[in-house]
Amino acid sequence: MDGQDQQVFAAVQRWALAGHRFALVTVARTWGSAPRLPGAWMALREDGLVQGSVSGGCVEDDLIRRMKAGELAGERPFRLDYGVTREEAQRYGLPCGGRLELVVEPAPESELLAELQHRIASGQLVQRTVDLFSGEVRLSAGSASAALQWNGRILISQHGPQWRLLIIGAGQISRYLAAMAQMLDYAVTVCDPRKQYSSEWDVAGAPWVAGFPDDVVLAMAPDPRTAIVALTHDPKLDDMALLEALKSHAFYVGALGSRASNAKRRERLLQYFDLTAEQVERLHGPVGLAIGSRTPPEIAVSILAELTAVKRGCSGVGCDDRLSETDGGVSACAAA
Repeated sequence: MDGQDQQVFAAVQRWALAGHRFALVTVARTWGSAPRLPGAWMALREDGLVQGSVSGGCVEDDLIRRMKAGELAGERPFRLDYGVTREEAQRYGLPCGGRLELVVEPAPESELLAELQHRIASGQLVQRTVDLFSGEVRLSAGSASAALQWNGRILISQHGPQWRLLIIGAGQISRYLAAMAQMLDYAVTVCDPRKQYSSEWDVAGAPWVAGFPDDVVLAMAPDPRTAIVALTHDPKLDDMALLEALKSHAFYVGALGSRASNAKRRERLLQYFDLTAEQVERLHGPVGLAIGSRTPPEIAVSILAELTAVKRGCSGVGCDDRLSETDGGVSACAAA
């Protein structure tokens, strides 16, 4: 669930209360270069008002035209393709001969969308299934490891709370990292038991929590949508956080420091703590992609670049931006 999805939720609630008709459009599959990933949402009101996007502007104008013309009407969800031919791709402005498969829900049930939003707000991961043949839309328990599924008839998507980022240390790098991470829709939390740092922490939207790093990690119960980054440069604090973080389900665990200091850190973790070699191998240290960063904001950029690469399943080396025609997904490595 990203920030644009939340904006869509807020918009459809307002529209429903005001008695407006609206359609919900979901990206089911993409080929070629695509600005939005499968699962991206757009809400489209009867008068052409839009919230969210499915192509970054390439096909939205045509969808608005169809909506105003009454072509996106009915009760059952249906499939809508763009860019089937190269001529169509050029007509709609899809780059590189791209193609989009969209699922249009012309009359989504407002109560079910409200229930979905309620479950997400309570911290649940929810699976949403749209059956184009029966017209049924249902909600069930989601799975953090499940990807979007689309077979031309049934669309299954996962919806859940924001991705979370726990930062250990309230220093200067953390200030930039916390602010930038929120722009990428991470819910940021900062832990630092050192009073000289924690008492001055004032980054809006990124609360400071009390306690020692290992206790805070355990209390947070990291899941596959959680990243943990240790930035104190103090082994007594960073190692405490890593001790629990590396045993958790967090999708990313990183620590600040040079290659030499991180090599020593790995030796300590193996020698003095109950961690396996496989768990220690999960550590990203030095933290961040090697982009020549030197200043605190540059280091924050490198950390978020690596977080994005790992989140999208990219090693960051030798990646390209080709899209998969079999799994409906994107390699998503070009930017990294």
